Amino acid sequence: MREIAAVFLRMGFLGFGGPAAHVAMMEELVVQKHRWLDREHFLDLVGLTNLIPGPNSTEMAIHLGMLRGGWRGMLVAGTCFLAPAILLTGILAALYAEYGHLDFARAIQTGIQPAVLAVILTAGFKLGKTAVKTPVHAVLGLLIAGASIAGVPELAALGAGTLVGAVVLGAIRRRGQANELGSLFLFFLKVGSVLYGSGYVLVAFIESELVPEFLTKGELLDAIAIGQFTPGPVLSTVTFIGYQIEGVAGAAVATLGIFLPSFILVALAGPVFARVRRSPAAAAFLDAVKVAAGALLAAVLVRLGRGVLDSMPPVLIFVAACVAALRFRVGSVWLIAGGAVLGVGVSWVS
Repeated sequence: MREIAAVFLRMGFLGFGGPAAHVAMMEELVVQKHRWLDREHFLDLVGLTNLIPGPNSTEMAIHLGMLRGGWRGMLVAGTCFLAPAILLTGILAALYAEYGHLDFARAIQTGIQPAVLAVILTAGFKLGKTAVKTPVHAVLGLLIAGASIAGVPELAALGAGTLVGAVVLGAIRRRGQANELGSLFLFFLKVGSVLYGSGYVLVAFIESELVPEFLTKGELLDAIAIGQFTPGPVLSTVTFIGYQIEGVAGAAVATLGIFLPSFILVALAGPVFARVRRSPAAAAFLDAVKVAAGALLAAVLVRLGRGVLDSMPPVLIFVAACVAALRFRVGSVWLIAGGAVLGVGVSWVS
């Protein structure tokens, strides 16, 4: 248990860069250094996390802990991997609630928010390149994005689009309120149970059901920025959001709700993974759900952009951040930091 705790606490504190970076770090530590399993087995686990909903890197940590130490190892690994991000995000959420209204903080937000839009655009672009393999995928994505922009609830758009897409692709292959803790927990439990494709798809669900009644668009973008600045999974963003809605208790139930399905699904899916992974139906389902997730990202980018890109400075920051991310592959942490500096600079000039 001490070995498992040490490995995943290290990842939790140093795991910047998103799921791909987390998985690479895990491969280095548990395959190359500690030799808990061979690389082929490790890649099989990566495949499993793509078959079930939830944050991939968190589910990898949980599964590796279970492989090494059984049920206790699963709980230790998952907790140690998540704890640093949740703790740091909670601290930043409290500071934001106390000082976020100050002029200096607002200047930083002015630059950060368009940079966050660029981060979402980059995530959607990468997901789209993977998901859109044929004209059928492209049409499916456009239909889902259009439905979401027109006001169809995100869960309905994701579910219907995935179902229709899975049937079509298989043939080719052969809003509730959240002002109480119980409702807040159930909302994030629902999202954690159906979240596929990318942690950024979380933004689509939150924007649809919590904005603007419980959260402003600006606060949502600031929450994403906080999630990028802290190590660990980007879904620790929900700790920040829960704090803004219901304080410390809100942060706790939101965090529990979003990550609990990952522990349950990994525990249940492991024994049947080998058979499911070879199923053509499962492959068709995954193709469809990736397209649906990318479409939701595109839709939420449009809706959030309407409120942020309302003058020339944020538009220029957004364009610069997009170029930096897509052309020069600048990481999201540096994009957001650069946006903050530009925001302060614009404030001083004006």
